[in-house]
Parts: sequence; structure tokens; C-alpha cells
Amino acid sequence: MLVPGSVRIPISLANQAGLLGKTSGVELPMELRAQLLNSETGEVVIADMIAKKHDANIDPPYWPFRADIASAGIYSLVVEGGSQDGAGVQILDPAAVSIPLIGTPLPGFDTPTTSDSRGVNPLCTRNPEPCPLHDITLNEALKLGKPIAYLVGTPAHCQTGTCSPALDALLSMREVVGDRLTMLHAEIYTDDTATIVAPAVEALNMTYEPALFITDAKGVLVERFDAIFDAVEITEAFTTLGVL
Repeated sequence: MLVPGSVRIPISLANQAGLLGKTSGVELPMELRAQLLNSETGEVVIADMIAKKHDANIDPPYWPFRADIASAGIYSLVVEGGSQDGAGVQILDPAAVSIPLIGTPLPGFDTPTTSDSRGVNPLCTRNPEPCPLHDITLNEALKLGKPIAYLVGTPAHCQTGTCSPALDALLSMREVVGDRLTMLHAEIYTDDTATIVAPAVEALNMTYEPALFITDAKGVLVERFDAIFDAVEITEAFTTLGVL
């Protein structure tokens, strides 16, 4: 859910056969150019936007556009060489958004841990082994006075297929970052039937997956990656945060 300000708009490419991946037989561009239009008036809001291809351990690749959008409304991202109808981008009034926003405190929660799964079983659906990011709760992490990277997603039951790559991308940074930042992971569902949403998801008012919440040492959100992201973007965020 996007609000006015600095906005991240990741897109993937598709044709009539579906999403274009690394094995689709189509040469994918290293970067895309686009314009952002006001859907109601047709006015060009941003004339030239550029996004580089991201495909580090993720398929299909994606291109994350960044834009500063001042007002709520409906916009169209028109990619050069693509459909002139563009992709719809909705910017909401912050008052209408319940998920934590950048610049606001990340709400605390007693997330499931290895010592207390709090009714979530399995605690982690990563294969072949659970990830090591379930030692402490989010509430405990917020008291440490360190930046936090908190991933909410389910590797085994992800509807978008991006949760497992997202978790692997985060884990790839663990040894590099060390104890300068606390990493946590919480599952989307309470069990393998994938029918009951876990309390950790409800606590954040999430309606999509996955999401990576990155805070500063005071627990204030400095970045939120939604839906699809890779180790390159995580590295950039950690560098900006000063933990790399």
C-alpha cells in the first residue's frame, strides 16, 4: 500500500504466454524507462523514470521504479515500448492505510519463537531446514536498541512465489551484517493448511506477502519492501542504514 512521498514501484514483464523469466526465451532489457501519468487527467507527472533489472536469485526478474509522488490518486506507469494503457498505481491517503508506514514506529509484537511458537506450527516453512531467525520476539528485538530487519512471509505457501527468495536474500546478508542489526522472520499462516492467518500478520494489518520491514535503532521504519525484492536492494538499504 503506497502513500504520498518516496514510492517504490516494482514491476515484472509479461506477454500473452505469461510472466517473462530467465528461461522464457526472450531477451530482457537491463533497464526500463517509463513515464508516470495522472490517470484522470492524462497529465505527465514524471516524464522520465529509469529502473534497472534485478534478478539476483529471483525469477522472474523485476524492475523497481522509484518516484516522489506528492498527492494521493490513481496513476499510470507507462513503460517505453509497452502498452500505452500502462500499469495502474494507486497512491492512498495515509489516514486510510493501516499497515506501518515509513517514518513511523514499527509496532511491537510477541512473534513466535523456538522457545514459544504461540500456536504457529510449523514455526518456519523454509526447506530443507527452518531459518535461524526465530530466536527472539519482535518486542524483545525492539528493546535491543539496534536496527531491525523483520520479514513476514511464508516460503512454502507464498501466493506470489517470492517469499522463499526474499528469505534467502535476507539470510545471505546475515554474516555480513553480524550483530549490528537484528533479523527476524514470521510466517503468514498458523499451520500447513494455509487457511488461518497468523497473529503476526494481523498485528501489521497486512493484506499481501511478503513484506520486509527495516527500522533504525529507535524502531522507526526507514524502508519497507513489498511483494518482491532481492539481496541487492536489501544491501542498498542496509548501506543507507549504516550497518554495512
